[in-house]
Amino acid sequence: MLRVLISLLPVLAFLAALVYSDSFKLVKRPLIIQATLFGILAAGISYIMNIYLLGSLVIQTTSYTFYISPIIEETLKASFIIYLIAKGKVGFMIDAAIYGFAIGAGFALLENVYYLNAIDQPNLAVWFIRGFGTAVMHGGTTAIFAIITKNISDRRNEFKLSHFLPGFLFVILYHLFPGLILAISIHSFFNHFMLAPIILTAFQLILLPLVIVFVFYRSEKILKNWLESGLDNDVGILEQINEGKLSESHIGQYLTSLQNNFSPSVIVDMIAYIRNHIELSIEAKGVLLLKQAGVPVTIDEDTKDKFKELKYLEKSIGQTGKLAISPILHSSTRDLWQLYMLEQS
Repeated sequence: MLRVLISLLPVLAFLAALVYSDSFKLVKRPLIIQATLFGILAAGISYIMNIYLLGSLVIQTTSYTFYISPIIEETLKASFIIYLIAKGKVGFMIDAAIYGFAIGAGFALLENVYYLNAIDQPNLAVWFIRGFGTAVMHGGTTAIFAIITKNISDRRNEFKLSHFLPGFLFVILYHLFPGLILAISIHSFFNHFMLAPIILTAFQLILLPLVIVFVFYRSEKILKNWLESGLDNDVGILEQINEGKLSESHIGQYLTSLQNNFSPSVIVDMIAYIRNHIELSIEAKGVLLLKQAGVPVTIDEDTKDKFKELKYLEKSIGQTGKLAISPILHSSTRDLWQLYMLEQS
């Protein structure tokens, strides 16, 4: 029982601490569970692939462990992060780090359960290293990958599959895999045991919390700045629409320029879409501020109706219309995420 607790609890405790430290409560509990379950699935797939490749390749087991298994395991773990960011379900580096660590935690849980059944080792130091070292390493490398990938996505203000499907290798290496390469390198370094395992474990327990704390501090600062500037901008546009002064603004002039390309009815639907989108954006920012203050939030029927109307208007103006008004809405991955967050609430 002691071996089980030492090898399985640390990574779960670290994950719980990350979730608790999120003052804006950005992460969705169902997604954390999904991420953890995906990590378990990734561990199972990795095991099957590693057994198959070890039997097929002419390579020593140690060399395979050093150089090939980290690539397979980190790539499988990274795939769910790619999915979450691509679908606009990750708003900031904070939640990216938490989802990433959850995937690594799930991976480590299945891996350590396997070793508990496969190895009869009474030495508790072995299980301490697996629980506090290897398990936390799995969570940490995927969290680092998630942080870097989210940062790249935010800087480019978009998320395209072309970032991950390079003429297979080129774009993967240069658009996505700065983070993945770092994760693989840390994983491979850990597998090499260049330092004594107990020293590696201690080093990791010091370094990883420092990295996560820095990310939390930096991400919360970005979030607060985004809330303040974004809220002012949204309120300003909404006032122009409600007061009938939109035509006097740069936005109104831009919409007027679209009249040659779209029918009057579509232009009207575009303005309605912009109004709805901004109202929901303001409400989403308000929800974030209330969550930070610890105030319970419930979404009323009016908000749900606005989402229904938004989807109707989206079909009405079509993809071309959405692209035409995207400069007004600044539909970055972060702005799209806030609508997803509000709808899911």
